[in-house]
Amino acid sequence: MKEAPDESRLGLLEGKVALLVGASRGIGAVTAKVLARAGAKVMLAARDGSALEAVVGEIRSEGHEARFVTVDVGDESSVEHLVKRVLDDFGRLDVAFNNATDGSIPQALADMDADDFDRAIRTNIRGTFLGMKHQIPAMLASGGGSIINMASLAGVQGVANLAGYVTGKAGIIALTKVAALDYADRGVRVNVLAPGPILTHHLEAAGEPAQRQAALATPMQRVGASEEVANAVLWLGSDKSSFVTGVTLPIDGGQSAGAKPERMYRQPLEPAHATA
Repeated sequence: MKEAPDESRLGLLEGKVALLVGASRGIGAVTAKVLARAGAKVMLAARDGSALEAVVGEIRSEGHEARFVTVDVGDESSVEHLVKRVLDDFGRLDVAFNNATDGSIPQALADMDADDFDRAIRTNIRGTFLGMKHQIPAMLASGGGSIINMASLAGVQGVANLAGYVTGKAGIIALTKVAALDYADRGVRVNVLAPGPILTHHLEAAGEPAQRQAALATPMQRVGASEEVANAVLWLGSDKSSFVTGVTLPIDGGQSAGAKPERMYRQPLEPAHATA
């Protein structure tokens, strides 16, 4: 059964072209569907061509325009080819979502293989840099646009045993701020998302106990949904956020706000006017 469209999102990206990198599954695939339903023509990219083809088929079945290209985000010629395909096929680029990631296998820093660390840096930092390097000129050619990069709350606060992942995500946040400043007066906005625990295939595979533990780490006492991240991409990609650039946006159920003692989850607060 097809998901009913959210009328509040209809037309937000009408006439726009969106590129989604890391769109073969999870948050990227869900975001591609959300942007297409909002009126955008979408180009999906990732390493897995078969998975991309399946997502594109789902989007087309809903009557939206979608295509895909396989890409290696760490290889400049591959990224350059991807952006050229967007321009050749759709004539412009208005929104880019850089969502490719790597480096999340838990290991203490000294136990981590240097090649694994390098791969995390290549995908996260070099991949985001190369994406923006070629996306920005394409956007400037048509008057501007919006880039949304994917980091993580782990890139803001750090997480033990994830040296490559944390460093990569922190680097994405730094790159985003520089790009936002470089092009703030030229019509290109650049922002970054920092999600907390989101119910993607990784957390689903971890099982129910891990999901409960992740939920307990948030003041909202639940994990987020991929569509909640996708809605943030949609807002940042649309003109509704036209005065927003250089922002790191947490999507984390309140985790980044600080700690909330566990007892407060279980004991309702008394009304302010209550007396002994």
